[in-house]
Amino acid sequence: MNFANTGRAALLLTALILTACGGGASTTSNPAPTQTATCDPGDSTTFDECGTVLIGLTDADGDFLNYTVDVMSLTLETADGRVVEVLPRQTRINFTDYVDVAELVTAAVVPPAIYVAGTINLDYSDAEVIVEAADAASGSKAAVVTDMNDVELVQTELKIVLSNRDQLVVTKRRTHLLQLDFDLAASHQVDLLPTPARAASAEFIVAEVHPVDEKDIRVRGPLIAVNEDAMSYTIAVRPFHDRVGDFGRFTVNVSNETEFEVNGEMWVGSEGLRALNVAGPGTPTIAKGTLTVADRTFTADLVLAGSSVPGHDRDTVVGNIIKRDGNFLTIRGATIIPQLAAVDRRVHFHDDVVVEVGPNTRVFKDGHRLSDLTIDALSIGQRVTIRGNQPTPTSDALAPQILFDATEGAVRMHVTHLSGIVNTVVPGQTDITLHSIDRRRAEIFDFSGTGVTAEDDADPENYEIRTLNLTLADFSTGKPIVAWGFPTAFGMAPPDFTGRSIIDYTDVRSALGVGWGRDGTLQPFSSMGTDGLLLNNQNEDIGERRYIKQGPVLIDLTSLDSDTAIVPRETGRMLFSIKSQDSLRLYSEWNDFIGDLINSLGDGVTTARSMYAYGKYDVDSNVFTAYKLGLFLLEP
Repeated sequence: MNFANTGRAALLLTALILTACGGGASTTSNPAPTQTATCDPGDSTTFDECGTVLIGLTDADGDFLNYTVDVMSLTLETADGRVVEVLPRQTRINFTDYVDVAELVTAAVVPPAIYVAGTINLDYSDAEVIVEAADAASGSKAAVVTDMNDVELVQTELKIVLSNRDQLVVTKRRTHLLQLDFDLAASHQVDLLPTPARAASAEFIVAEVHPVDEKDIRVRGPLIAVNEDAMSYTIAVRPFHDRVGDFGRFTVNVSNETEFEVNGEMWVGSEGLRALNVAGPGTPTIAKGTLTVADRTFTADLVLAGSSVPGHDRDTVVGNIIKRDGNFLTIRGATIIPQLAAVDRRVHFHDDVVVEVGPNTRVFKDGHRLSDLTIDALSIGQRVTIRGNQPTPTSDALAPQILFDATEGAVRMHVTHLSGIVNTVVPGQTDITLHSIDRRRAEIFDFSGTGVTAEDDADPENYEIRTLNLTLADFSTGKPIVAWGFPTAFGMAPPDFTGRSIIDYTDVRSALGVGWGRDGTLQPFSSMGTDGLLLNNQNEDIGERRYIKQGPVLIDLTSLDSDTAIVPRETGRMLFSIKSQDSLRLYSEWNDFIGDLINSLGDGVTTARSMYAYGKYDVDSNVFTAYKLGLFLLEP
């Protein structure tokens, strides 16, 4: 299930730092907790003497449509050398599912201690990695993941070492938080020309003590018990699409505004909780909501349970509608989740799936509490989860279109993400040149039939967004924009889309990526100092990776009239890192980061191979204000 982001909620998960670094962060060390010899994570009778670590996983936007690998193990190591396994069994993860949301992986019971190290093991031997072909009309193509020397990865073990200034200090009867960020964009360089494509990985996972990016969180697992008085329920955590195993206990709080879909029926607040209680222990659940850092409590704003959970008693397909021909929907970039009874099948990607819907197909919509929707609501671009039956199963991701029967099934409409360039702004509406829908290029979508008449069909060159009371600056014309909301019902445009949230170019997150070839460069910057970096845009070693991405706009660094200045933002959390072949040094203070960088590049032999940064870019001044930045260095 892919819950689209309905707004950035305050999720701040403490994190592992994958590093062999010295002091990186600027926070003050915590005192060592009182050690106890009575905590045994394998013995529930001693849990009062243990602590709990919630481990979340997320990703940054990248070039991949699917990136599924097996996580074999995840361990933590205490200061006195004790190793604790926090992942009870291996699990299979598609990292591209977690661009807009974080997933709770495990609620691990661990002994109180200062944790200073650990390892994570990834297995690529059965990986499923898919990228979008250079020509959007060609669809998708498979990719293999290699190291930076073009050797295909099979298994890799990443060492985790925690900074001595920002340690994971676990105390008994308290819940602690960790987040792992498998940043595909920062850690991979993709070559689309060969078949299969080649994705060179620098093999690192960014992990933060106080994450810079705020995201909603999703938790899954079978129901254990409901507490109607406390407005909460408890689950056995079972992340991703795992169908067996117990990854710890977790309490989900609900409010009077929490939406429930339980066995295909809609409820709100306490009524939904009662319906969940009637469903009984063992009922599968998925919840999306926010985690409050102060007291480590999670409150859901949407809960699915029972047959409403994808893959429980029906096959499920998740993706975007790119074409509609009567009652036949073409879903692009689909994830297929086989029903629980299909023990010989597993979750996999498929490029195109044709779904048949009908009058008996039930339709639900995130944030819409009534059951009054019909299949007429399903239009082009809409992000959907469809429950039905796949008559002829296949696991070939790039096989020709397959058919899916949802005539007696159900569809859930999710908040959909647009990006484009503003054409005009008037009260209540903005018209844009549409560049992408949920990160898929606009040219793959067939908007035929979206309008009241053929002349009214949605036009990607002038895509009309109803903004309601959302406001945009008059000077936004010609600037990037992103929007979250829902396409207008099929055959009812204009307008073509109703926005729930709109972000104009002044707040659009920008990404900077540059690579200097396999051997790197000795002079990536014209200057380095506490006031910032001056990127050498005309460096002869700059390769094909040399762009600032501002919403849908790509700006070629080598085409700019002056070198690009990179400065830290003035307020808020920041994260700066230096990656080498065997370490990742992480800093929350710019001056500490710059000191390390100047020392590293000052030896005359260390080269910079690649860099990424996230923040805001001012086109007029050619200044990139970064809150997150990392460099990959080749050290002798």
